[in-house]
Amino acid sequence: MKEKVIFLVDMQSFYASVEKVKNDEYKDKPLVVAGDPERRSGIILAACPIAKKFDVKTAETLWQALNKCPDLVIVKPAMQDYINVSIAISQIMEQFTDVIEPFSIDEQFMDVTGSQKLFGNEYEIAKKVQQKIMTDTGIYSRVGIGKNKILAKLACDNFAKKNENGIFKLDDSSMDRLWKLPIGKMFGVGRKMERHLQGMGIFSIGQLARTPIQTLRKRWGINGEVLWQTANGIDYSPVKPATHNRQKAVGHHMTLPRDYKKLDEIKTVLLELSTEVARRCRLKGYMGTTITCGIRGVDFDNPTGFHRQTTLPIPTNYDMDIFNAAFKLLLEFWDREPIRSLGVSITNLQTSDNYQIDLFDNYLNRENLNTALDAIWDKYGRTAIYRASSLTKAGQASERARKIGGHYK
Repeated sequence: MKEKVIFLVDMQSFYASVEKVKNDEYKDKPLVVAGDPERRSGIILAACPIAKKFDVKTAETLWQALNKCPDLVIVKPAMQDYINVSIAISQIMEQFTDVIEPFSIDEQFMDVTGSQKLFGNEYEIAKKVQQKIMTDTGIYSRVGIGKNKILAKLACDNFAKKNENGIFKLDDSSMDRLWKLPIGKMFGVGRKMERHLQGMGIFSIGQLARTPIQTLRKRWGINGEVLWQTANGIDYSPVKPATHNRQKAVGHHMTLPRDYKKLDEIKTVLLELSTEVARRCRLKGYMGTTITCGIRGVDFDNPTGFHRQTTLPIPTNYDMDIFNAAFKLLLEFWDREPIRSLGVSITNLQTSDNYQIDLFDNYLNRENLNTALDAIWDKYGRTAIYRASSLTKAGQASERARKIGGHYK
């Protein structure tokens, strides 16, 4: 059986690169894309290579970045532009293969196993993909190559991004290079897991690869086995174009523009989030039974908050069902300390075309109300109609309607 050839194609500093393409005067300047510091979202979302030379890093605060590089060009995110470019890049990739799986807005897997007779070997195809993306969008991309998705991802993250040509293949002949890397460089290992592994005496990816799988499985169950397989470059999952078509959850989270201390203020935003989650469920044709509510306190040094869930007896995509469940969780688990952010989600999803009903609930009235609201929102936009509570100082519905994914369109 012919060995698979999988690419992970990653766009360099995607948001920042798009902004430089849009405005040529930024070409040779250190640029970052960051949220609005006045609304407490001044976090670096993307930094161009020039900014990174000043040690500016993604996810750090804007003030930290400015201390490192006072001449930074700061651009607010334009999410619709980034989405449009991402779609254009997907269409470019489809010229080389029809087996494409989005991994994020700036990363996509490609299975080019069957494309080699048309476009050459894996290196030739990778170069052609890079050139086509650069020619059509002005975005520089890097390509990790492997016989499966995890090897392609590891190749891209650890080697292709540092190669002059932006291409690297990770296979049996180059696994030693991977195994020498610190454990924190492995995909799937965050800071907390890194500390746990180091506590076990595992400091490199190679040490993890040589650790008996039974030891890891005993400590972390199936997740321990996944860690071992990742370290050894084992991945049986195929590239699936429809992987993300079926959602496991629908949720919405937001960082508040100021500390919210009063129950009524939090209640207002919780209702707005519940309304948005319900609307998204209906848009995607889902209902769910498990409602999750989470909040985060304002003190980063001494984190407070909660993340709890409850299960409803029948599936729903109605905002008040979601809100009432989330509000009960808030009343039970909130410590009455000021909060900085909150979120609501619904899981255990099923399609909304066939579901169990409650004989003692007038669900037809709710369905008619939902249908009317969705029709108004679809025709006139999200600010055409909303609850009066959203007009108070606590309300955020109007502000959120101007955003995609928490950032301005």
